[in-house]
Amino acid sequence: MTSPAPARTLRDRKRERTRLALIDAAADLFERRGYDRTTVADIAAAADIGTRTFFSYFASKEELLFPESDARVRAAEAAIAARRPGDHPADVLLRALHEVGEASDEMTGRHAALRTRLVQTVPAVRGRALQIQLDAQRDIARRLHAAFPDELDEISAAALVGAFVGAVSGALTALFDDPATSLDDPGQLRDRLRRATDVALRPWRR
Repeated sequence: MTSPAPARTLRDRKRERTRLALIDAAADLFERRGYDRTTVADIAAAADIGTRTFFSYFASKEELLFPESDARVRAAEAAIAARRPGDHPADVLLRALHEVGEASDEMTGRHAALRTRLVQTVPAVRGRALQIQLDAQRDIARRLHAAFPDELDEISAAALVGAFVGAVSGALTALFDDPATSLDDPGQLRDRLRRATDVALRPWRR
């Protein structure tokens, strides 16, 4: 049995509210002014905090576009650790994706659409996205190889995780580029993403 999570303190709740306020303020300013014309000071002022305080939450304004990247990696790690008898590596990765999608709209909501657009158009954001992606792939591939040593060597584990991450990234980019995509229905977006990644990873599944 696992121990219940400790109750969050008032300070924790205040910090989370400020963190979310910064994320929302940044998204609004990036949309209205553009990424390059928005400063950290602008974002801090919009969230009603000082510029120095901003850096106790985020290292840079690029970080505001990737607030849940660590959570997605942890979800993949948890899915690998909780694998069931008869599971195959690709099934575990897809289960992690589905669980993340059900828990949050971070991958399929308006912030995700903004992030995807800025990755395509702003070199600093693209560079940060690639670094986060590479770090995540290395970590997940290492854990996947350790969990399925009879099925995957280090190279094939890296290839599978690369195919998985590429499928998710490519599907999201195509979805957000599609004029028919409605950002008002994250559930439909999640379903389309799930179908696309299931098809992309079908060769890896038994």
